[in-house]
Amino acid sequence: MTEKLILASGSQYRKALLENAGIDMEAVPAHVDERAVEATLEGSGLTPDDVAVVLAEAKADEVSGRKRGALVLGCDQTLSLGEDVLHKPADMEAARRQLLRMSGKTHSLNSALVLMRDGEALWRHVSVANLTMRDLSPTFIGRYLAAVGDKALTSVGAYQIEGRGIQLFEKIDGDYFTIVGLPLLPLLAELRRMGAIDG
Repeated sequence: MTEKLILASGSQYRKALLENAGIDMEAVPAHVDERAVEATLEGSGLTPDDVAVVLAEAKADEVSGRKRGALVLGCDQTLSLGEDVLHKPADMEAARRQLLRMSGKTHSLNSALVLMRDGEALWRHVSVANLTMRDLSPTFIGRYLAAVGDKALTSVGAYQIEGRGIQLFEKIDGDYFTIVGLPLLPLLAELRRMGAIDG
């Protein structure tokens, strides 16, 4: 027995990853104000992993309320640099400052998944990848941002590892799917365990 999965996201990239893996799915974007959810967590002492899970669960819960009986997948990713959680840059100047701040340092991408049915979380998971940027000169950052344009504003780190962003790094510890925000191997294992996909 297999079951259609509802992806609580408008991300064409996540949708393509699931489709390429042969998952019967439908994408239904969640209507969640991520910054408002994060604001309620200020001072809570939650780790970046925890924040990613809370956001993924909020998305799954919102869509689960509209898709009764369906198996819903919520996803989110946070970027942590030391104790700080960074967000998608608002504009190119913010992207420039963020890349300067991450230059020569290691940051973590915390990718959370939550499977939910009828408002009940059935499974939660976080995978972490650690990425070390090489030392980047301000002039290189300027050229990089000019080359990628507004794509820099669509991801939490101002880069896409699957594109020109790979040039920013000297070392990566973690799997590709965690880095792009959908840890597929643990998800597939859980879907098989649940009988939602052919195992």
